[in-house]
Amino acid sequence: MPEVLVRPSPGALRACMSRFATGVTVVTCNGDDGPHGATMNSFTSVSADPPLVLISVARKAHCHSLLIDRPFCVNILGAEQEPLARLFAGSRGAAEPRWAPDARVPRLANPLAWAECEPWRSYDGGDHTLVLGRVIDLGHRDGDALTYAWSRFGTAAEATNGIEHLI
Repeated sequence: MPEVLVRPSPGALRACMSRFATGVTVVTCNGDDGPHGATMNSFTSVSADPPLVLISVARKAHCHSLLIDRPFCVNILGAEQEPLARLFAGSRGAAEPRWAPDARVPRLANPLAWAECEPWRSYDGGDHTLVLGRVIDLGHRDGDALTYAWSRFGTAAEATNGIEHLI
């Protein structure tokens, strides 16, 4: 007799996935009332040609409708920017964002790295929407990265020798 598989609960899935260490981003965009942003760790590079990145936006997030069809910026946070991650995750008073004055779309001042994107495609992802953005501008600086694993923030130290020369 075949084994009957039981779907994992959302809590069990989150607990399992929390073991995957990831970087932390704040994805920002313009709304009718000014800049908006949301902390996300579901982010990845997809393609070099064309230059594409993917974000996974919760359908219940207040910025969901803004991020589907508007330009956005993925701000990859440095280790010292945990208060910004907390602010854009909903913790009131965690930090006060500073904005880059030269950005086409709202961008945080001095993130570890950033990619300004135009919407390219979006796909149904269950309780999330998977949004592909075409990178139109980017930049980075040196420093340690903010990470997230085991449902806690952490730090990944800057590597002295990266693989950038291979790419």
